[in-house]
Amino acid sequence: MKCPFCSSDNTRVIDSRPADDNNSIRRRRLCDECGKRFTTYEKVETIPLIIIKKDNNREQYDRSKIEAGVLRACHKRPVSADQIDDLVDAVETEIFNREEKEIPSSVIGEIVMDKLKELEAVAYVRFASVYREFKDVNTFMNELKKILDK
Repeated sequence: MKCPFCSSDNTRVIDSRPADDNNSIRRRRLCDECGKRFTTYEKVETIPLIIIKKDNNREQYDRSKIEAGVLRACHKRPVSADQIDDLVDAVETEIFNREEKEIPSSVIGEIVMDKLKELEAVAYVRFASVYREFKDVNTFMNELKKILDK
């Protein structure tokens, strides 16, 4: 790591700790040439993930879209913000563990529905009704029967 003050390559780490977001490491460094201290942040580089939409358009992965869908499904349900965060984290982990550069949105939707089914039945049905584009009451009832049979 080059010193930002004198551009020397001789720097060393004197302290490392997790950053505030717990997704990166904060390192205090000391330059052996000029003696000045500076801070760097180290973060894991992830593969940019491309989502293949239903209409075959492609867009970059955006966690906030999953969060928004889950929040809407859980609106006025006994589900805490921490539970929603944990669910989205679990979905994200499963997606990135596939180590694919492109993933269809349908796969993400199914993963979200599996997680919601375990968390809260009404939220699951809400999400499924929008995601699977229920056309009529019969489609809705068929989904409810699947839940009741289990």
